[in-house]
Amino acid sequence: MKKDILANPANVAFKDLLEICRKHFGEPRIKGSHHIFKTPWQGDPRINIQRDGKMAKPYQVRMVQKALEKLEEPKDEV
Repeated sequence: MKKDILANPANVAFKDLLEICRKHFGEPRIKGSHHIFKTPWQGDPRINIQRDGKMAKPYQVRMVQKALEKLEEPKDEV
């Protein structure tokens, strides 16, 4: 389902992107119109999403895609 929703970044509803982010990264900190999620790593990709009407901004959808890919990467064994 997640891949289907994110397949076309220009056509993702903000509420759907917010639901995906909450599922994987927990509750956001909200500052103005920005929903900022904590990630288990420092630096990019950061997750900071905001509405564009009822839709999510396409570049932010791509950032979430990259973050989800990074989250799914296998951890190196020590």
